[in-house]
Amino acid sequence: MAKGYWIAHVDIRDPERYKDYVSTARPAFEKYGAKFLARGGACEAVEGKGRARNVIIEFPSFQAAKDCYESPDYQAAKAIRITVADGEITLMEGAE
Repeated sequence: MAKGYWIAHVDIRDPERYKDYVSTARPAFEKYGAKFLARGGACEAVEGKGRARNVIIEFPSFQAAKDCYESPDYQAAKAIRITVADGEITLMEGAE
């Protein structure tokens, strides 16, 4: 079975409140087997609009990635995130 991924591109407007998002999202990530492959390190946008923070999260399957995003735990975190950051999240199935 192919793994699933979240690919997120984020500009944080309120770093202190963003910490609340991170702590609120943690239980959902733990529950659905998230593994952070890249998170906030150095990056360079070579095409298109870049964002300051980029994150790649691996899940055991695409379904697990989707279930995590749709879970009540993550939706509570999302409610915080959208008030303190701008960005995009794409769910993606990995190559087998």
